[in-house]
Amino acid sequence: MSRIAGFFTAFLILLGALHSPAFADDKTLTVFAAASMKNALDDIDAAYTAKTGVKINASYAASSTLAKQIEQGAPADVFVSADTDWMDYAIKQKNINEPTRVNLLGNSIVLIAPKDSKIDNVNIGPGFDLAKLAADGRIATGDVKAVPVGKYAKAALEKLGAWQAAEPKFAMAESVRAALTLVARGEAVLGIVYSTDAKVEPGVKIVGTFPADTHPAIIYPVAATTTAKPETSGYLAFLRSSAAKTILEKYGFKFLISPTT
Repeated sequence: MSRIAGFFTAFLILLGALHSPAFADDKTLTVFAAASMKNALDDIDAAYTAKTGVKINASYAASSTLAKQIEQGAPADVFVSADTDWMDYAIKQKNINEPTRVNLLGNSIVLIAPKDSKIDNVNIGPGFDLAKLAADGRIATGDVKAVPVGKYAKAALEKLGAWQAAEPKFAMAESVRAALTLVARGEAVLGIVYSTDAKVEPGVKIVGTFPADTHPAIIYPVAATTTAKPETSGYLAFLRSSAAKTILEKYGFKFLISPTT
């Protein structure tokens, strides 16, 4: 009997351990977000986890890449795109819970150069000759056919009449952060990135800002996916909060909605 009692006691101890916090399933959410969101969203995610205990696994890449991954079945609860086109695409593919969509943020695109470059204070307007400014060097931005920052850059240069001459000098990167790195390392003499990216990379400097009327409005929509966990609603609410607004504006993003709390 003592042996049976011993086994029973051990079973009860194990059962209790399995129901303890250490063995409980941790609540986690997976967020697919545009590469330009990394620094700000990392801070937001840390704040949200500290407040709720819900852990956030964030995956950063070009919005085009993320939308395609979601389409192919990648497990994501939230999608944050750097343009409306790729969010529209994901909605069309029925991968997004459309009523949860919010056009949350705005941004701007800038011309950058390596920190020690002699290029400085470039006036971007009518007559802007980017090809001449780059001379024999390369110009980095995201792939103009798919990556949002590249699409914005091409639109702006076409509006300014500078695209045709500059196009052969472009080094197309897989994301805005990859383009930023090319310039920071001196592998490109110039780059076109978001102002928020330039501000977090000490290896570059902003030498000019593209007027807002030269390209489509830069808008970051956010939404839950159709396979999102129930906890996603709380996270989306936090993104709309005053606490998130403070963090995002610190990094230079424009908050496009009235904060909820």
